[in-house]
Amino acid sequence: MTKHSTTAGLIVAVIAAFTFGTSGALVKPLLEAGWSPAAAVTARALIGGIVLLPVALWMVRDDWAAVRRARWRILVMALIGVAGTQLVYFAAVQRIPVNTAILIEYMAPLLLVAFAWATTRRMPKAVVLVGSVIALGGLVLVVSPGGAGSFDLLGLAFAGLAMVGCAVYYVLAAKPSDGLPPVALAAFGLLGGGISLGLVGLVGIVPFTANFGDVDLLGSPQPFWVPLLIVGIVATAVAYAASITASEMLGSRLASFAGLLEVVAAALYAWLLLGEGLTLLQLLGGVLILAGIAFVRSERVEGDAVVVETELARL
Repeated sequence: MTKHSTTAGLIVAVIAAFTFGTSGALVKPLLEAGWSPAAAVTARALIGGIVLLPVALWMVRDDWAAVRRARWRILVMALIGVAGTQLVYFAAVQRIPVNTAILIEYMAPLLLVAFAWATTRRMPKAVVLVGSVIALGGLVLVVSPGGAGSFDLLGLAFAGLAMVGCAVYYVLAAKPSDGLPPVALAAFGLLGGGISLGLVGLVGIVPFTANFGDVDLLGSPQPFWVPLLIVGIVATAVAYAASITASEMLGSRLASFAGLLEVVAAALYAWLLLGEGLTLLQLLGGVLILAGIAFVRSERVEGDAVVVETELARL
């Protein structure tokens, strides 16, 4: 991986994080208007997939064999990377505080480092370990874990599954494309995930309700489809396509650390769009996450050293 390709990959990863980060501020008005999380995410995934589908079909028009070769990758992306991770995350937040659940889920980069350590029997370089600790500290400051809610073992287990799902997403996104464009993986994965999550909601496994009246957005009533279209296009179609592209360029480990910027972006958007407070500790946390990413990025792979991405790509 060259310095220029890494820099370009990080730029794309930042775009992904800051587009992903808009989802919280845009979905919250829908939730407050009576939408259930499963219904909102189903609509979001389906809109994002439909937006990307024409581009995806055009890009694979002469190479449907690439889609056939990637069919299992697409299926796992849909069921785990999109639907499954969302489902267990929502199950977690029903039992434990939201900040605790998101803190556990976003420990996925550390899971990738630990997995590579266990499977390669090679201790990560010091810069990776230092970067991991610094980034985790920054994440703790940004999400400010805690709040009301008792200890719930099942809730923590669901959050742990969300962390695994998040890690699987980055592994799938970082695997060699074998001719399948990132936009196609994003489109087919979103459509499959949206349909799967919708079916789960419609059969009653999770609450599934929608309200088609006006919602309060930026201090004024707006049709429900306004935030839904924005989140579907910006925070889903653009975000997933950019995230998968960045993961292919950077590898699963570095891309997952860069993905922590989504939490920082979400806090910034909540401050700008919803008027939620942004504390000095949260700003410091954002700086620490950036520092952690810088440490992980600084690792240089020489000779026949085995890195996280190579090992995970073999799964």
